[in-house]
Amino acid sequence: MRLAELSERSGVSTATIKYYLREGLLAPGRQINTTTAEYDEEHLRRLRLIRAMIQVGRVPVATVKEVLGHVDDDSLPRAMRLGAAVWALPQVPEPDADDEFVQGARVAMEELLRTLGWANAQAMTSVSPSFRSLVVAAAALRRLGYDWSPETLVPYARLMRQVAELDMEFMESHVSEAEKAEVAVLGAVLVEPMLQALHRLAQEEESTRRYGFE
Repeated sequence: MRLAELSERSGVSTATIKYYLREGLLAPGRQINTTTAEYDEEHLRRLRLIRAMIQVGRVPVATVKEVLGHVDDDSLPRAMRLGAAVWALPQVPEPDADDEFVQGARVAMEELLRTLGWANAQAMTSVSPSFRSLVVAAAALRRLGYDWSPETLVPYARLMRQVAELDMEFMESHVSEAEKAEVAVLGAVLVEPMLQALHRLAQEEESTRRYGFE
């Protein structure tokens, strides 16, 4: 398809597509002559992925470029490829290591991982953005006087392990390594908000069941 058709089918303006091409987010089309290129279904799929990350996930363009660079890096083993792509997404900043609440939360969350027997997560605590997010949230709760202990979090974590297994099964249903990496990224950008929404809906349902509308 020509650029105009790619624009029409994707709903993205030609000017924006040209910008993505210049920035390297979208691969160049097959050059027909000096002024015209041809695009295929792969370009359309990638363009829709870019728009979902930017418009729905609110991911900055520069970050999208970095994430897609990892998605397309077939030199990496699968686990590293998936991890690099997801870790490139916006993450919480490093907390103050001297903060007593952060220190206490870190010790507690490390204990949680030991209790769960999550050996890989234990080995990655110094670099994992996910573990950092866990510590930051736990520290904030402690600062407010609400200590979510490892014992309290264990059943939640085990439910999340089941969710992760479902995630991996869905990812593995896709054929190419690039598609698997894309699914992992979309899981972080789009599926996590869906799960959060389902969690809140479940809370509303359970609250109404227990307490009614009074």
